[in-house]
Amino acid sequence: MAPIRHNHSDGDPVLDAVRDCVLAVGVRRTTLTDVARRAGVSRMTLYRRWPDVRSLVGDLMTREWIDVATRAMPEPQPDGHTRTLIVDGLVAGVEGFRAHPLFRKIIDVDPELLLPYVLDRRGASQEALLELLGDALEQGHADGSVRIAPTRRQARSVLLVVQSFTLSLRTMTDEDDPELTSTAFLDELRTLLERTLTP
Repeated sequence: MAPIRHNHSDGDPVLDAVRDCVLAVGVRRTTLTDVARRAGVSRMTLYRRWPDVRSLVGDLMTREWIDVATRAMPEPQPDGHTRTLIVDGLVAGVEGFRAHPLFRKIIDVDPELLLPYVLDRRGASQEALLELLGDALEQGHADGSVRIAPTRRQARSVLLVVQSFTLSLRTMTDEDDPELTSTAFLDELRTLLERTLTP
């Protein structure tokens, strides 16, 4: 198995506290007072950094999503198999996001929080993933394992595919049908990525 870069959560007690609150009651029922109490800080301390719960949750999502993405993307290897590592990392990333407790809670309870990052703008975690992906694609261009294309466009196109599987996979699966299980779709994602990245 390829080595994985680990970027553990930064241990910020406020972000840890809001994570606990959101997992317990969802975003809409989380208050700055709850977060301050759980983090052991004053509300004024929170207001200096975050004007409201949504901005605090935005920073939490950025921390958590970058952690998932960074863990999933393998370190480039000198053996010329970068494409395989990219594909493995992206499929692992989809699995990691779909299994992440915070992601699952938001999808189930507060899905509208994710809409701006799907419809209107890129978030910090998407930018970080594009940077990771771009670096890996350039390594694949250099070692001949990845189809040559403008790196930024290629990275964004791949991310669009991966996002759709991450956010919408459960709308397409039927775990009672062996041809339509989550595992079957992740195999299909692997095929799509391999074919689009193969020279």
